[in-house]
Amino acid sequence: MNTTLHRLSLLATAAALTVGLAACDRNDNRTAGQQLDSAVAKTEAAAQDAQNKAAEAASDLKASAQEAAAETKAAAQDAQANIAEAGRDAKEAAKDAAADAKAAANQAGAEIRQEAREVKAEASAAAAKVGDAVGDIATTASVNAKLAADSELSAIRIDVDTKDGVVTLTGPAPNAAAKARATDIAKAVDGVKTVNNNLTVN
Repeated sequence: MNTTLHRLSLLATAAALTVGLAACDRNDNRTAGQQLDSAVAKTEAAAQDAQNKAAEAASDLKASAQEAAAETKAAAQDAQANIAEAGRDAKEAAKDAAADAKAAANQAGAEIRQEAREVKAEASAAAAKVGDAVGDIATTASVNAKLAADSELSAIRIDVDTKDGVVTLTGPAPNAAAKARATDIAKAVDGVKTVNNNLTVN
């Protein structure tokens, strides 16, 4: 049905063309039927050519659209992959930063604890030295008091020096017995470890 209508339309068009050609070209020796067939053939050829060109253009457009869609899809996939990779890099960087911070905190804590131990040890040593110094001063005072209580030794100037419990006696002694007695007196004082008797007998 549609084919018949299409052919009749073409025939009408060709007839119109023939009439026009006849009016324009009176010298054409072909019959009206031949001219009509020629016009119809030309019209069909032109229509077929137009249809072919339209089909070709549609095919090219479809291919271009498919190519553009493929390129868009590839670009989207690349972008997605880049975003995923950036996310992994950021996550790894954050993990490394956290590990570095933890290591730094541990190192700082270890250094602080070590310094605290050293300060404590130094403080203990200083306290011990102060305690020893106080003890030596008390020992010196006790030895001086004991020597001052002796009838012979109280009359002379005896220097008493104590260091770490070691008492050193310096000065004159009236006789050897008094010198020996000075050693015994110093040894009897609490905290005295040993006595260096440097007294000189006059």
